[in-house]
Amino acid sequence: MSPALTVRDGRDIVEREPKYDTISVPVEGMTCASCVVRVERALRKVEGVSAVAVNLGTEKATIRYDTNRVTMSSLRDSVAGAGYLLGEKKTGGTEGGRESAALRGLKRDFLLSAGLLVPIMVLSMLQMTSWFQTMWPLPIQAVNWILLALATPLLLFPGRRFFAGLGGAIRYRSPDMNTLVAVGTGSAYLYSATAVLFPLWLGSAHGGAAVYFDTTAAIITFILLGKYLERRARSRASEAIRGLLTLQPLTARVIRNGVETEVSVSEVQSGDAMIIRPGDRIPVDGTVEKGSTTVDESMVTGESLPVEKTEGDKLVGGTLNRNGSVVMRATAVGADTVLAHIIRLVEDAQSSKAPIQALADRIAGVFVPVVMGIALVTFAVWLFVLDAPFANALSNFIAVLIIACPCALGLATPVAIMVGTGAAASQGILIRNIETLERVRQINALVLDKTGTITEGKPVVTDVITTNTSDREEVLRLAGGVELLSEHPLADAIVAEARQVAGRLPAAENFSSLSGRGVSAVIDGVTIFAGNEALMEEMKVEVGEYRDKVAGLAAEGKSVFYIARGTQLAGVVAVADRMKPGAPEAVVNLRARGIDVVMVTGDQESTARAVATRAGIDQVVAGVLPAEKASLVRRLQGEGKVVAMVGDGINDAPALAVADVGLAIGTGADVAVEAADITLMNGDPASIPRALEISRRTVRTIRQNLFWAFIYNVVGIPLAAAGLLNPAIAAAAMACSSVSVVGNSLRLRSRISQ
Repeated sequence: MSPALTVRDGRDIVEREPKYDTISVPVEGMTCASCVVRVERALRKVEGVSAVAVNLGTEKATIRYDTNRVTMSSLRDSVAGAGYLLGEKKTGGTEGGRESAALRGLKRDFLLSAGLLVPIMVLSMLQMTSWFQTMWPLPIQAVNWILLALATPLLLFPGRRFFAGLGGAIRYRSPDMNTLVAVGTGSAYLYSATAVLFPLWLGSAHGGAAVYFDTTAAIITFILLGKYLERRARSRASEAIRGLLTLQPLTARVIRNGVETEVSVSEVQSGDAMIIRPGDRIPVDGTVEKGSTTVDESMVTGESLPVEKTEGDKLVGGTLNRNGSVVMRATAVGADTVLAHIIRLVEDAQSSKAPIQALADRIAGVFVPVVMGIALVTFAVWLFVLDAPFANALSNFIAVLIIACPCALGLATPVAIMVGTGAAASQGILIRNIETLERVRQINALVLDKTGTITEGKPVVTDVITTNTSDREEVLRLAGGVELLSEHPLADAIVAEARQVAGRLPAAENFSSLSGRGVSAVIDGVTIFAGNEALMEEMKVEVGEYRDKVAGLAAEGKSVFYIARGTQLAGVVAVADRMKPGAPEAVVNLRARGIDVVMVTGDQESTARAVATRAGIDQVVAGVLPAEKASLVRRLQGEGKVVAMVGDGINDAPALAVADVGLAIGTGADVAVEAADITLMNGDPASIPRALEISRRTVRTIRQNLFWAFIYNVVGIPLAAAGLLNPAIAAAAMACSSVSVVGNSLRLRSRISQ
């Protein structure tokens, strides 16, 4: 931690404690991994900055700094000194506009460059033929003047972006990809311009020395084409986050003083009532106060089927109302909404830096200076040792500079992360940071909380057994009537099912709770009992043939209630926390990956074993307290396991924090979500192996990208130094390296969506 800041206030010395803030702001002008290193170095030199992460894929810098010691102007000045521009924090719409403007600028520059390249290449190739020299009415010197006239605007306008930061790179001794391009194309242009303007300097009295305007033009054009294709592909990589940003509607219909008023979403306050009509997007988070509808929550949870919403149900801002009109009450607005939280998580993940990227950054920090040294040695060897013509030595010098541009190296990791985390978010899987992706690959043990993770977390009536004297509706009517006054935790499930089947429940009198056995009440003048077999025996109710059926239900982990009318058995009602449909499939998938699955719960052993058996889980730890869940995770870690914990409740938060990877069911408690590394918004256990697969594929893509980024340079530099690469071909190869890395990352999205 930074020391407290000492501030002199008159005669007093005030010790001001550091007050840290973290911001993410755009950086303009970055082109390669070396640029990332330069910007990070510049920001770290600002006193009071404690952490910096610059991402080439998102073109953003995430900065943690002491607000008592650092101002935005000091950060901007530091970055400007390195040759770049630190912008303001942008809204989603502005970010999209900035991306479009950059694409348009690249396209414009490429088209202008290509338009000038064509006549330059035609004239350059034709003047080497004998028939052209014979038939063309102008001498070679005149042709060279035409080439100079065409190449100069190409260099000054489309090529200006490569020379803009050259002065800063020289001043701060921090060359980057633009430096290599500028030196390479500038050398070819200056040599050629000298041959045209001052031919005697090069020993050509008639101005017929060889010129390389075509090399300058081809390099700039090919690199601009590569940059344009790369930028367009990167724009596709960030579609997921832009899709989330566009979910937020601009206006809302608010009811104030009994009048419906359309206001900006930014003006909506917590507690406001709003009208939501069919086809509307929910403006903020809230609950249904009146009416019912179905809502498409696919962009938030990844679940394609619409969800029914009735009074009291939660609504998530940004989701789409389908076919009903409702009145909702706002519960969270602005930065507190679920959608805002999702966007922050995805942005944070895309701005984070993988540990594997540290190697690439270290290499990038010295890469360009080393390449420039290799290029100079290449030039000297060809000119002085091999006694090659000056033009040939210059061509090889340029080829080394161009083939080595480290664009792909800087894009290898961030673009894959953008695609992977974005695709995951579209499926309702939120990954907090890139370190999580790498840890997930190592998991070999997974602890599953039972309630809310494997099961729905809400008891429901699963079975109703009737006798010859009653039907299903009558059994539930009696059970609901007597349980309506009960405080038993399972009573609500019986009452809810009874109301749905039987409608209005009968009035009950003389209610009595019979400790450890059940409850009783008088309905329609008859005493009704609901409880266990001990209560039935006490009240002389014969259960006879139903005893075995009840035992079978209990063996499945269900809570069973006998319902009796006086001394006559009316039926049996079983209640259980229903298992989520995707749980067994998820367990099979996890075990197939070689992951040990352990179920943990505070429930009793028999109930836990029954649920675990149906889910296909062999290892069960039952009857544990919240602190003991964390202890279980630590014990497994002590055995050498890399442990993931999946939970949804407040009592799961300690274990989620202790685990190597914490996965929270997004439908659960906020504290559990905050403590987790991965959030599963749809609450489906099948998302657990899906999250593991996304992590595995993303990290594998990163490694593939880094391999290809390195291999281009490892193979290309020796070929260029040996004189086997024409500078124009080197430029095309360099452009292909960046496009191939981005293209490989985009393939990840289709593989994740399969």
